[in-house]
Amino acid sequence: MIANIKAVLWDFGGVFTASPFTGLHKYAESLGVDSKTLQEQVFGPYEQDTDHPWHRLERGEQTMDATSEELATLAESSGIDGFTLDGFFQSMRLDESRRLDEIDKQADRSAVVEMVRKLKEAGIRNAIITNNIAEFRKEWRKMIPVDELFEEVVDSSAEGIRKPNPAIYYLALERLGGLAPQDAVFLDDAISNVEAARNLGIYGIHVKDDPTPAMEELAQVCGLA
Repeated sequence: MIANIKAVLWDFGGVFTASPFTGLHKYAESLGVDSKTLQEQVFGPYEQDTDHPWHRLERGEQTMDATSEELATLAESSGIDGFTLDGFFQSMRLDESRRLDEIDKQADRSAVVEMVRKLKEAGIRNAIITNNIAEFRKEWRKMIPVDELFEEVVDSSAEGIRKPNPAIYYLALERLGGLAPQDAVFLDDAISNVEAARNLGIYGIHVKDDPTPAMEELAQVCGLA
């Protein structure tokens, strides 16, 4: 247990759902290209906050349609034929369904929701910090009981800031009453986002395909184990 943990800051995609990066790898296979190359084209340098089309999309600076056109052009210029943003999203959804079917290989994500409820019962506050897309806002918020579970939702597309920009972490802490970084834990499936939080003094936990180890570490850090 770490003394004085007052809040847990949660990523959404890849923590409460399967990681979108896994769906991208499957889509790369279908296109016959290296997944790392496709990831760089679609997401840009994810450990940075840049002017890449995907980053502008997540900051709410442009529409998904405009981003789709730009990404298709980037992919084609890199020798990647057949890429469409719709195709990627479809692959991501299929991968989520596949992994839910393989429940013996993939821990039930409802356990993550139950952990939020346990934290609330223990008096620990909860907020979401998500890099997301404005067009998906209504859809993703229906996937779990967001309003029941979280005091605050810091959505990159609404705030004009995205992880790993330190400002988005500070914004979440401020909305929880001006908490210090040392008062909080942050969970994300993207290690670069976790490292950015750690650099600010927040306790960071990397969530992998099976969230069980991350939930166990969280329970220990917050004194629930």
